[in-house]
Amino acid sequence: MKRLIEKRARRKRRKMSIRRKIVGTPERPRLTVFKSNRHLYAQVIDDSDGKTVVSVSSRSGDTKGLKPTVADGAKLGEAIGARMKEHKISEAVFDRNGHLYHGVVKAVADGARKAGITL
Repeated sequence: MKRLIEKRARRKRRKMSIRRKIVGTPERPRLTVFKSNRHLYAQVIDDSDGKTVVSVSSRSGDTKGLKPTVADGAKLGEAIGARMKEHKISEAVFDRNGHLYHGVVKAVADGARKAGITL
């Protein structure tokens, strides 16, 4: 149990270090990715208003049932990219949310780029 608490604390420290440097603006909002053992979530956030502009998850909508795998991460990235295009957002700042830029997190970013979003 102690090891799990330490792991969460390390991730939280990395997350805060990243968030000090990354800020979403109305012109270039922040694309953040969260992954759990069962689901994937992606949000586009405007930090100046403190509002979520667009969100996609593997729990609802057309992306329901996606698993936290690299292949499904790419599909989720393409879905968030398409939603961003609908809202006329073409650029974003990528926030890996304390996770390593590897595997599923990288697949989401690559999927968004494939949809035409500049990260």
